[in-house]
Amino acid sequence: MIASPVALASPCVRICSLDAAGSLCVGCGRTIEEIANWSALSDDARSTIIGELADRLRLRAPEAI
Repeated sequence: MIASPVALASPCVRICSLDAAGSLCVGCGRTIEEIANWSALSDDARSTIIGELADRLRLRAPEAI
């Protein structure tokens, strides 16, 4: 039996709130478009986004929250 590949899990940390600019989730760092389309994205697209999240959250100005 061949195992089916497992899709990349959502990076959601259950702190679902957009920053003051309305551009990024303050919990996971994804855009509203990325959140809405997450299940339709390819694993490559998800992996790329996941690779950017730490930088996005780090670069987001604290006053933007």
